[in-house]
Amino acid sequence: MNSAPDINRDLWTQINQQHTDADARRAWQQKGVRWGLFAIDDDELGALGEVHGLDVAELGCGTAFFSAALARAGARPVGVDVTHAQLLTARRCQLEFNVSFPLVEADAERVPLASESFDLVVSEYGASLWCDPERWIAETARILRDGGRLVFLTNSVLSALCVPAESGVASEQLLRGQRGLGRVQWPGGGVEHHTSHGQWIDILTRNGFVVDALHELYAPADATTPDYYEIVSAQWARQWPAEDLWVAHLHRGS
Repeated sequence: MNSAPDINRDLWTQINQQHTDADARRAWQQKGVRWGLFAIDDDELGALGEVHGLDVAELGCGTAFFSAALARAGARPVGVDVTHAQLLTARRCQLEFNVSFPLVEADAERVPLASESFDLVVSEYGASLWCDPERWIAETARILRDGGRLVFLTNSVLSALCVPAESGVASEQLLRGQRGLGRVQWPGGGVEHHTSHGQWIDILTRNGFVVDALHELYAPADATTPDYYEIVSAQWARQWPAEDLWVAHLHRGS
């Protein structure tokens, strides 16, 4: 039986083959740092704060457009992803847009980066959704310096509870129980991890993190439903939070 990282690598290799570099270029052309399905500007949220001069690791970077935005803002990012094809696309975009930073092919649950070497770890639908939270949060705590920050975005718990068992767009009814939700493998898809707010707080605090904020993201009034990841409609997301954006910092103690 294939492991979750193998299943997800195969899935994202297929997705990469289905999408042209033009799709990645559109994301790389995006101005500023933006979060999630509805491209909400970080300046509105204040989740990241000043990143200039920071050493940043993006866990599950995909085609690395988020790291590119951080690099343009003066950060020193390192993009980590388990899918070779995604990193090849990222490298082509680096050359085209003249934005260079290291890309590392690795599973975010076992990161080949030095301990206590980063000021900030970010994940936008990367490790935050596709990796075991117990493992990637522990790795994040290892590679962060004391006082370093973790900012990550994933599906809201509510959206996961409203998606049909066979996958699709969230309904206006609860379709699954929250207890035992955790690891979900969609038919013909990858392995996702849907973690409740209480579980996130438990995992983060056990690994030395102090939770600073939880931003529940809704669709703006003029938003349209994204055509590349149809887990929620814009109409749904104007009524209920589509995504959870967590902000925490590491406190190792004495």
